[in-house]
Amino acid sequence: MPTINFVKEKRKIECAPGENLRAVAMREGINLYPGFHQHFLANCHGLGLCASCRVHIKKGLENVSRQSLREKVGMLANPEGFIARLGNEQQCRLACQTQVNGDIEVETQPELNLYGERFWG
Repeated sequence: MPTINFVKEKRKIECAPGENLRAVAMREGINLYPGFHQHFLANCHGLGLCASCRVHIKKGLENVSRQSLREKVGMLANPEGFIARLGNEQQCRLACQTQVNGDIEVETQPELNLYGERFWG
């Protein structure tokens, strides 16, 4: 069974192969949503539209599903999601659109890289 290591929360959780990352986090009481997105009406409930459940896959990128077109569009259409992807195109994922197929290490609520070295190019 795949193991998800939530870095900030210091928790390791086993899940079924192919299980949705957001569903596992919600079931285990791990908060994926920053700020006002924690409230019921302020997020898209797993539809891939608001980019508020974004996470960074630190290890095991090969053990998650490939980014779908829906996920890429959802990230790029949202200004915060667009900025979050800069320099982290492969690692920055939406938990609601990611299936876990093997062991991974995840950082929830990653910081925005507003002025990082790859911001302008």
